[in-house]
Amino acid sequence: MYIKTAYSTKGTSDEVIQDIKSQLGDFDTKMLVFFASVRLAPNIISQKIQDAFPDSTVFGCSTSGEIVSGKMLKNSLVAMAFNATAVNDVKVEVVENPKNENSVKKAFATFESYFKTPMFELDPSKYVGLTFIDGLSGAEEKLIDKIGDLTNVNFMGGSAGDDLKFEATYVYANGKAYTNAAVLAVLKPGVPFTFIKTQSFCDLGKTLTVTKANEEKREVIEFNDKPAAEAYAELLGVAVEEATNRFMHNPVGLVIDGMPFVRSPQRIKGTNMIFYCGVTEGMELSLLESTDIIADTGAAIKQAKDELGSISGIININCILRTLELDQKQLTDEYGKLFSEYPTVGFSSYGEQFIGHINQTATMLVFK
Repeated sequence: MYIKTAYSTKGTSDEVIQDIKSQLGDFDTKMLVFFASVRLAPNIISQKIQDAFPDSTVFGCSTSGEIVSGKMLKNSLVAMAFNATAVNDVKVEVVENPKNENSVKKAFATFESYFKTPMFELDPSKYVGLTFIDGLSGAEEKLIDKIGDLTNVNFMGGSAGDDLKFEATYVYANGKAYTNAAVLAVLKPGVPFTFIKTQSFCDLGKTLTVTKANEEKREVIEFNDKPAAEAYAELLGVAVEEATNRFMHNPVGLVIDGMPFVRSPQRIKGTNMIFYCGVTEGMELSLLESTDIIADTGAAIKQAKDELGSISGIININCILRTLELDQKQLTDEYGKLFSEYPTVGFSSYGEQFIGHINQTATMLVFK
């Protein structure tokens, strides 16, 4: 065993850390990724878990629900430990003010110095990136775009949550908690790996073109030259007052080669629509409809297992809107059981990152 998971729902930070240490026992942890509810004071929990694993690279973020092998949890801490066989090498950098391109460039300069190779020359079949970002920063698009400009290594990850309070979200590294920041990690796994991106939507064949937007605020003012909320409601055949009730089941998406990259509406402001991720003028978005999350996710896991031959670990970033839909449909336990055979950790996120910034998607890094 070279990947091991642990979780705790204990009451205090000290009890949680002791519980995690007890479960991991004498496992030789080189890298520890953890996700924690904000009920555990961010600065305290980050410092205590780093102190508990002083010789390990420890990082993670805050959540709006946690995932561990076979379970979906709330108010807990989940952790995945990797030994040197699973991860030969890892370097973590904190990017403060992630909208600032120079901050990202500085982090990548450090990666290049550490790995003694230009980031563009790192082999994406041998290296992989993880990114966790303040979920209230609004910086995801700029961060992912800049990463794409600097390397061919695939980065995946998610936006930190705060138990749906929308007050403050945190990323963790170096025993500290950061806001308005991102944690970037470059890994050299010692085992093969692959990715899962599953979003459980079908394309209804109806489109909305963004004809006017405030891109900085992720706000669409007009679709198809009509007030955004009115155009969206019209496409659904409902009144504007009913439109917000359809957001979860009928988001919109940028469809590329038949695959939707979901843009989820957050709320209606007047006749404008605010989204959870970036929308730009001229973007053609397809109206989507939710399908079977359980069947789709199960099929995606099977495909990854068939590709790799076996699975030793999964990091699962699951959109909070998917989690809410699972709750609504009373499928939470069934979703958790999809991962019961595999060491898994993850969290309910305020956005997912894989190639771009997306919503209502599960993005996973899967290790053989």
